[in-house]
Amino acid sequence: MKILVLNCGSSSLKYQLINMETEEVLASGKYERIGEEEAFITHKAQGKKVEIQKTAYDHKEAIEFTLAQFTNPEYKVIDSLDEIEAIGHRVVHGGEIFKESAVIDDKVIEQISECSEFAPLHNPAAVLGMEACQKVMPGKPMVAVFDTTFHQTMPKEKYIYPIPYEYYKKYGVRKYGAHGTSHMYVSKRLAEIEKKEIEDLKIVTCHLGQGSSICAVEGGKSIDTSMGLTPLGGIPMVTRSGDLDPSVLTYLMKKEEIKAQEMEDILNKKSGVAGISGLAPDFRVIETAANEGDEKAAIAMETFKYAVASYIARYAVAMNGVDYIIFTGGVGENQINIRKGICEKLTFMGVEINVDANNMKGEEKIISKSDSKVKVYVIPTNEELMIAKETLRLVK
Repeated sequence: MKILVLNCGSSSLKYQLINMETEEVLASGKYERIGEEEAFITHKAQGKKVEIQKTAYDHKEAIEFTLAQFTNPEYKVIDSLDEIEAIGHRVVHGGEIFKESAVIDDKVIEQISECSEFAPLHNPAAVLGMEACQKVMPGKPMVAVFDTTFHQTMPKEKYIYPIPYEYYKKYGVRKYGAHGTSHMYVSKRLAEIEKKEIEDLKIVTCHLGQGSSICAVEGGKSIDTSMGLTPLGGIPMVTRSGDLDPSVLTYLMKKEEIKAQEMEDILNKKSGVAGISGLAPDFRVIETAANEGDEKAAIAMETFKYAVASYIARYAVAMNGVDYIIFTGGVGENQINIRKGICEKLTFMGVEINVDANNMKGEEKIISKSDSKVKVYVIPTNEELMIAKETLRLVK
């Protein structure tokens, strides 16, 4: 069975076409700047990488052009679109409605839209992708895979906030978490590498990228995670603030006469390490500036590393110990000095990093010393494969 996996942004479309018999990625790519004349697609297939400028004013046009690339004679991977038997969609937030992945119909799309208030940057884009697929490939089975479902195993005392309980009952205000598909994949992959039963392991997974979250995985289940009601909570990210004293918000709103929506934009788009440093929202740029003596950049990087290490230590408490730490995501897989700096703050837990082993990017590798009490791994995430597997399971 060949499954198309889509991850839709408001102006972008990431995709992979996967042959589930072999788990081979037949084609992959990204459509960017959807809605603009300058829209373009970067497509990879048959060992080739092409960039094509093609105006796409909406997701329907982008998906139509993307599908045409799969049968393009220059780098064809299928003879007909009929070979695509199902479509899996990444959805960031399922609220309390979705406890697991769901076969998509009009009712499910409506419910995903209802959850948009918890992920306003993500859920509406996912809905656009689903509606576009209904028009372009009518009748093709589709499955929604939610970043929040892996965290549905958290005990209630871990996800209830210390505010009046009525707000949870009335509005569903609680911790939901995110990046669940990634946390699930890397923790399962670790068990495979170590040839151990995941039910016996205590793992802290660190998905570090544009958005970042930490997860305590005990016995293969999420028992706590850093992101909260929305993907804004937890550790500071590239442009997102992470956790704050709530009074910071009300104080600034009064002082600057800021309304709720503007405050939300500041916290999501103008904060984090970029907000501290005043530099471009790119960890590589900020880290380079820090190494060159930029004080604000150095503070930003130290804030990030301290927050990650603090959450790892916190989850050692949650699980009464840690066997493994995993780094994944764009930053976790590639930023050598960030991994090193985080691990150096955890020597009290018996974490001993192997500097030579850590000197690599994007590899699946153990980076701790042989005598480290806690083993540390880098495992590149593969959310698309997990989404494809979930889609296959539900379609079958």
